[in-house]
Amino acid sequence: MEVYETEEQQVEAIKSWWKENGKAVVLGAVIGLGGLYGWRYYQGEIQSAKEQASETYTQAMNTLDSGSENAISEVKAFIAANESSQYSVLAALQLAKAQVKLGELDGAIEQLTWVVGQTKDEAILPLAKTRLARIFAEQQKFDEALAELDKVTIESWQAKVSELRGDIFLQKGDAIAAREAYVSAQQLGASPVLQMKLDDLAQ
Repeated sequence: MEVYETEEQQVEAIKSWWKENGKAVVLGAVIGLGGLYGWRYYQGEIQSAKEQASETYTQAMNTLDSGSENAISEVKAFIAANESSQYSVLAALQLAKAQVKLGELDGAIEQLTWVVGQTKDEAILPLAKTRLARIFAEQQKFDEALAELDKVTIESWQAKVSELRGDIFLQKGDAIAAREAYVSAQQLGASPVLQMKLDDLAQ
């Protein structure tokens, strides 16, 4: 760094530096402040969108619970309009549940299949897959049902999966395979209902 002998030299050096760099400094400050306010605006918009999606989701679910004629179409419209939101996944799960109650099994399969392809949430994926398995079993599509269960690999779900596999084998008429599945489920986590199923098979 240069050593200035007088204050005048320092002042002249500052003026010279400012003349060469002043515009860049001002521009940088403007860009920096603009970026800060832009980021805050962006975050505000995201929060607003989340709140709007939450409110619309609640309305859609209330409509579904009411059982009105337009309920299913309105929930489908909500899902289509919010595909990138987790609310759409939750709505599809609830819609599938309602369609099962109405006997619209193909429609429920469509919704659950969409959920499986849409989310990576480890709390939702096994739920959707086991529900798909139940519906396939209800349609007597046992191989598809068992194949769907094979896709559930999360350890905490294995007891439920083994028990459901036993139920499906029993529906299929394979009591031996059903018992093996129930025993496997019992080893992973016993339950009174599971013991009753095993007792029934032993009779």
